[in-house]
Amino acid sequence: MSDTNVRRFQRTRDEEERDEERQQGEELECPECSGSLATDTEHGETVCEDCGLVIEEDEIDRGPEWRAFDSAEKDEKSRVGAPTTQMMHDKGLSTNIGWQDKDAYGKSLSNRQRQKMQRLRTWNERFRTRDSKERNLKQALGEIDRMASALGLPDNVRETSSVIYRRALNENLLPGRSIEGVATASLYAAARQAGTPRSLDEITQVSRVEKDEIARTYRYVVRELGLEVAPADPESYVPRFASDLDLSDEAERRARQLLKSAKEQGIHSGKSPVGLAAAAVYAASLLTNEKVTQSDVSEVANISEVTIRNRYHELLEAEDGITT
Repeated sequence: MSDTNVRRFQRTRDEEERDEERQQGEELECPECSGSLATDTEHGETVCEDCGLVIEEDEIDRGPEWRAFDSAEKDEKSRVGAPTTQMMHDKGLSTNIGWQDKDAYGKSLSNRQRQKMQRLRTWNERFRTRDSKERNLKQALGEIDRMASALGLPDNVRETSSVIYRRALNENLLPGRSIEGVATASLYAAARQAGTPRSLDEITQVSRVEKDEIARTYRYVVRELGLEVAPADPESYVPRFASDLDLSDEAERRARQLLKSAKEQGIHSGKSPVGLAAAAVYAASLLTNEKVTQSDVSEVANISEVTIRNRYHELLEAEDGITT
């Protein structure tokens, strides 16, 4: 390379470095008030410390999901890869071989290579589930994930139900009971613990076992594992029913008021929380002049219209008793 080209190359590098330094300097100060910037890792934002302007949002947290309080604990937890999860039988620590028979450049593999990859997938699957206990766990966690997806339950409920099922498996509660039954009972208990309950009828619709078996297995698992599951609160069903019926916030608040009045009068004791919640939503829609029929509420809550009518009158009478 000639001296002229060397000098031109060096000049180009110097200009790039100056541009980069200038950009970094601009990023370190607020474009509005030239104040200093701070990174809020909890909310994933970069904000100005002086005027509060949000410069960037939805930033990626590149740190680990775990915490360490000393160097030994840091060394023990330090690793690479995706975070561990209870929703997979191997906690997500194993390797998966993709099904697309393509190389790193996206080109299709030859017949010989495809046969080789298929053998590797077969042996990889065998090593992932080496005994009947792991195969049992894999089937159950897949069932939990399927039912949770059908019911629209969040990830924290799936994690909790996976932990409950693992405990039942470790304490040998499965003999004499079906895998699907214990998995369904675990999901039902986890949903109630998380404050996002689903009725037994809703659970039965997505499960592969009968309602009576789910209820029986649920009581057995809760008793044997000592789970603390509070009675279902009718108010916990209101947001979901109101959302499915496209009701306003005013109607939702009115439904909560009706349920609170019912609790004060003591008429909620011994009655289905789903029925009370559905009746409260229906009554609130009438009180706020929103057009919702008993049939609509019955379809969303999966209960009969007769139950809605009976509970509807009881709720209105309870509120009248308080106001008078």
